[in-house]
Amino acid sequence: MNKTVSGIKVECVKGDISSQEGITAVVNAANAQLRIGGGVAGAIHRAAGPGLEQESRKLAPIRPGEAVITGGHNLPNKYVIHCLGPVYGQDKPEEKLLAQCYRNALQLAEEKDVDSVAFPAISTGAFGYPLEEAAEVTFQTIKKILPQLKKVKRIRFVLYSDRDYQVFQKALERTLS
Repeated sequence: MNKTVSGIKVECVKGDISSQEGITAVVNAANAQLRIGGGVAGAIHRAAGPGLEQESRKLAPIRPGEAVITGGHNLPNKYVIHCLGPVYGQDKPEEKLLAQCYRNALQLAEEKDVDSVAFPAISTGAFGYPLEEAAEVTFQTIKKILPQLKKVKRIRFVLYSDRDYQVFQKALERTLS
């Protein structure tokens, strides 16, 4: 299921963020030190190989809401955009910081002439952001940004579990209808 708004295709798929063929940049739900971790960060780092951690190390640390960009290394993507999402209940205001992740990642994509970006559900794993709330913030933010994008023509949300996919798909349909 997907929607096209302002000439930009927005879609949700169930899958693995580290194996997104045909997408120019994938987004890493990073930790502050941009090191290999669990969840999304672990999957991306394992697939990209040790060069990703070596390149990203000099960009660390980053703060919640910030985004930085590196090469894709062994991934099928040219770039990895690393975003540090907020830890729910700790990094305040969570909603603003989560929205900044999406805005900053898409701004970097625009600056690098990236035509397609794949996002995970930032902050919803170990960082504890409630899935429904995160999906709402995500798509409200995307809705506001879409008219400003000139280079990005495709935004994909890659959800690992059935539940994550269903929640994000419903939020996409509700928000971008």
